[in-house]
Amino acid sequence: MDIPVDRLPSYLDFLLEHLTPHKAALFAEKAAQRTRKATVVLENLFQAHNASAILRTCDCFGVQDVYIIEKNNPFSTTHQISLGSSRWLTLHRFDGDHAVANCYAALRKAGYSIVAATPHKMDVNIEDLECAKPIALVFGTELQGLSQEALLGADAYVKIPMVGFTESLNVSVSAAVCLHHLTWKLRQNSNQPMGLSAQEQLELKITWAENSSRRSTELREAFLRKVE
Repeated sequence: MDIPVDRLPSYLDFLLEHLTPHKAALFAEKAAQRTRKATVVLENLFQAHNASAILRTCDCFGVQDVYIIEKNNPFSTTHQISLGSSRWLTLHRFDGDHAVANCYAALRKAGYSIVAATPHKMDVNIEDLECAKPIALVFGTELQGLSQEALLGADAYVKIPMVGFTESLNVSVSAAVCLHHLTWKLRQNSNQPMGLSAQEQLELKITWAENSSRRSTELREAFLRKVE
């Protein structure tokens, strides 16, 4: 049974009673720094260390949502690299033949401009990317890059300017560079606050609190009995 919306603040207080004050304060601090003005889309990554590194980067830069397309390759992570960062993120998974189309449709419904991270005749440098709308940065598989479907469906294209002999960065490094530029730029834009709403922060703190307890199911049931 779901917790009634008007009971969510009380439910969070109930959960936090079973965690340390330090963790409760940390949840409040980090939830206030999260954003959905930027998100990351990962298409068909097959190396777990790259997937893990990108999740860790998203957490570090406060990017809450990651969209995962598993058309050919199953998405997997390595705890030694991700350091459990997936516990703090919201992962949206899409698989099957229509994974790209379904993912892009969900992004557009959420108000995102879809930006493919790849050199293109219509690309812009990452530092020049316009951020009038929330941005979904799309990164492709390690060897082939983005699929034609993902490229054709994008609204814009972005690249990282390079001056060396090597033509490309590792995908996890590319994601880190792009997210650094994008989140920094968003934080400078006072006309477009990048934080979550109070309700989103509340729901996020509840999710974090549940994910931090091995007794989350038991606690939820106990709270529901308490308010019946």
